[in-house]
Amino acid sequence: MFKSKDAASTETAKKAKSTDQGSLMMALLPSVILYVAAVVLIALTRDDATGTIPYWETFVPVVAFISLLSGFGQAYVRDQSYLFYTLKQVLHWGIVIGLLWLLHTHGVRAALDDQKYLLVLLYLLGLATLLAGLHMDWKFIFFGAFLAFCTYLMAAPENVAILAPIGETFGIANAQDKPMAMMIGTAVAAFLASTLVLIGMRGAILSKRVSTARA
Repeated sequence: MFKSKDAASTETAKKAKSTDQGSLMMALLPSVILYVAAVVLIALTRDDATGTIPYWETFVPVVAFISLLSGFGQAYVRDQSYLFYTLKQVLHWGIVIGLLWLLHTHGVRAALDDQKYLLVLLYLLGLATLLAGLHMDWKFIFFGAFLAFCTYLMAAPENVAILAPIGETFGIANAQDKPMAMMIGTAVAAFLASTLVLIGMRGAILSKRVSTARA
């Protein structure tokens, strides 16, 4: 016998919900990799800025790849063509990687010392990630803000003074003396915020699938 339309949509909803719950941890894995890698690189950079430049340069295409993969759900909710979405991502990150290539081939890299070049690289990555978040995947807004904040703290020793009022706001004593701990705390806060966005987006995807099944 044929199932009624309501029964079919209900069954579809149950299957979709089960799949959604089961794959949530897998969906979070790219963000976990992103934040853990960034925190490790930041910790290494505080000890040896020059030695971490190749790792940060390698990290840029990693961020680009994760950004590409993680934004398909949002493209689906927006009814955006996957091809158009992919082209936007490729163009966006292609420009970023192209700019880094130009820095090397047009003498800009040679004109900057390692410290200044690293700051340019990190600010560029943070800005690119923020823009990717605004236009293609909201989760990346938080990661971009986290990178920009950490880069600002590492840019000059006096910049850690900004941690004092932040610490007072959240009841953290001597926050300016704990820059690494504050950056890790910021990473955790940004990760939790991006997780909430991810959960909301997966809920929107589930609702759209149910609506499509009922149509």
